[in-house]
Amino acid sequence: VGVCLVPALAEEGSWEVLRQLRVDWPSGSGGSALPDAVSALKRALGRSPCAAACEQGPGAAALPEDVVCKVRLKSFVEQQGLVGYDPNLDVLLVTEGKLRSVAELQQAVLQCTVSNPAVLRTSCFPDGSCCSIVHVVSCEEEFQQQQLDLLWRILDPGAHTVLQKHLVCGPVKVTNPSSPIGADQYFQLRKHQMYEASVMKYGELAQDEAWTEVIDTLTVAAIRFEMLSTAHRSQITLDLEDSSISTKGTKSGAFVMYNCARLATLFDTYQRAVERGMYPPLPPASELNFSCLREEGEWLLLFNYLLPFPEVLQQAAQLPMPTKGIRITANTETVCKFLIQLSMDFSSYYNRVHVLGEPFPHLFDQMFARLHLLGAVRDVFHSALATLHLPPLSQI
Repeated sequence: VGVCLVPALAEEGSWEVLRQLRVDWPSGSGGSALPDAVSALKRALGRSPCAAACEQGPGAAALPEDVVCKVRLKSFVEQQGLVGYDPNLDVLLVTEGKLRSVAELQQAVLQCTVSNPAVLRTSCFPDGSCCSIVHVVSCEEEFQQQQLDLLWRILDPGAHTVLQKHLVCGPVKVTNPSSPIGADQYFQLRKHQMYEASVMKYGELAQDEAWTEVIDTLTVAAIRFEMLSTAHRSQITLDLEDSSISTKGTKSGAFVMYNCARLATLFDTYQRAVERGMYPPLPPASELNFSCLREEGEWLLLFNYLLPFPEVLQQAAQLPMPTKGIRITANTETVCKFLIQLSMDFSSYYNRVHVLGEPFPHLFDQMFARLHLLGAVRDVFHSALATLHLPPLSQI
């Protein structure tokens, strides 16, 4: 709650892909306040000792028309005692576009809501430093984002009072690309593949309008897992022909959603059987004898997933103590890897064990114990998916 994530400014059209992926990402996309903010930054430039007019000597290359002035970034870094910035940062030609970018960053920060604003001032790492701003940026744009970071510090007095850190994401590569592919094309390709996989597995049902939302959710899940299962600082390699986009691929987000839906179907089937009088209602856990759970897979689910889950969440959400530099790392891949492994082990157990057995009273104790265990597994699925802003599917 004490950290504001600031995106590197995206290309036109990328915000639409973020909307399709259901990512609530601050855009700071302008509005009536933006021209005033840019004007205020220009006035701040005029007062800054780091800024100087652009003087051109004889034979010098003509400067772009929108250059406002130049700013000595290197001397500012040295004066402030800042460490970790690229040593090649020197003089920055400040353009109207860069001022607009800083203004948009300021607006993006204002859009970030914090449950307790005091946290921004009091949330500190063990070494006493407070991390309030995290720039999330691709490795290709890291240099430009450092320029904006420093320009922001120079022009905005408020930026001096917060610690800015950079979370750098590795490159995204495509295997054997026939032509360059943009974010929107990538999203549409994965959506088409998910649709085709659904038609192949479920037939004409998958072409019904009621399936549109399901396929959209599966597409979002597939892309999020494809991106987030890799540590953010590592390279992601996309295989655009990869068949693991379907629910059969054990490494995909669709596979996780499929197993979550299997649990929903299990409990729905049980509830309908209760209503028909086939089974008695599920008694409270305190009335059950869990010693009847003797399958190795049952204890694996308990000890490998149910008990460690709070620790997994803590590890995923915790930013490690920063070093003197400006880069930080985060365990962004933790929840995805946890869910994929949970899905594999749950699927193995579920394929092997018949949970809802014959309606004989002497079999009820074991069935009830298994239902309570799998109810806890279902809760873990739902909670973990919620951290990825993915809704659980009740059926596929």
